[in-house]
Amino acid sequence: MYDYLIVGAGLFGSTFAHQATLKEKKCLVIDRRSHIGGNVYCENVGGINVHKYGAHIFHTNDKEIWDYVNSFVEFNRYTNSPLANYKGKLYNLPFNMNTFYQLWGTKTPDEVRTKIDEQIKASGVTDPQNLEEQAISLVGTDIYEKLIKGYTEKQWGRNAKDLPSFIIKRLPIRYTFDNNYFNDKYQGIPMGGYNKIIEKMLEGSDVKLGVDFFKDRAELVSKCKEVVYTGKIDEYFDFKYGLLEYRSLRFEHEHLDKKNYQGNAVVNYTEKEVPYTRILEHKHFEFGTQPTTVITREYPQEWNKNLEPYYPINDSRNDEISRKYKELAENEPNVIFGGRLAEYRYYDMHQVIGSALSKAKKLIKS
Repeated sequence: MYDYLIVGAGLFGSTFAHQATLKEKKCLVIDRRSHIGGNVYCENVGGINVHKYGAHIFHTNDKEIWDYVNSFVEFNRYTNSPLANYKGKLYNLPFNMNTFYQLWGTKTPDEVRTKIDEQIKASGVTDPQNLEEQAISLVGTDIYEKLIKGYTEKQWGRNAKDLPSFIIKRLPIRYTFDNNYFNDKYQGIPMGGYNKIIEKMLEGSDVKLGVDFFKDRAELVSKCKEVVYTGKIDEYFDFKYGLLEYRSLRFEHEHLDKKNYQGNAVVNYTEKEVPYTRILEHKHFEFGTQPTTVITREYPQEWNKNLEPYYPINDSRNDEISRKYKELAENEPNVIFGGRLAEYRYYDMHQVIGSALSKAKKLIKS
């Protein structure tokens, strides 16, 4: 008998397993995939840790969580400073004084405020009814047209005028020459890749890969006292209230026989005519000096049950359906639901770990 059957070897399941084993609990961790780590899994290609499911950059203001992840592996000093490519011209992100100089040649914050205010006034938008109007009311037309519109429409697969305004509640504008994308105090990439963290978290647990919980459910559950479920919440309840919707991604990886392709880890392509949203060059996450390089083009796409779910679509329909599933989850005996899919919400990595630590502290008894 196991104390816990943990369905999913991603960040939530692995963190919970680590906390349980510290309390001398016996855990069986299963995953449908052929590898541990969920979406933070890295594949080594030519000595480069390739983020197989998109860029994962750890950032947090929570010192306790920062110290926790650093207890498994040392993090490097990587700072996320993406670029935007619009019709062949490069702009710094997030929107800061470098970006505004590249757009307009402005040199002072006052010049920038004047420029943006003029564009907002000229647009005539006073009561934003959709994403396009909301964005223009915040940053004006130039930034919207060049750096927001195409990227957003590709990401969501919808015209910006058909997207609700709440998607962009605010757009950070920095009146300093600072290209650091995140405001968090702690930021970096684990040296040697995320696999090192997951492997250490799962020490002491029995791990079985390529196992489908739903195909062997009765047998698996019979071997444990409690279940920690990190998969899709609607699938757990056999889609009783309907299918929860997501946006998905497709990744096109390419190993190139050159040292350096684009000189930066992340370059966004913000015009709609370019089908991918960004190109990652993975060696730059760890300041690599390998003789070759690996790039990944990231294509957003409509989701179906056969594709990996990435971003929950938090519109009124899906929110109502997820509320019903969460009510069922609260009354499901001996099952703990946690993580991005089981809670139908977008989580950053530190939030997933924080949630798992919190639930483990509350539920695991010595």
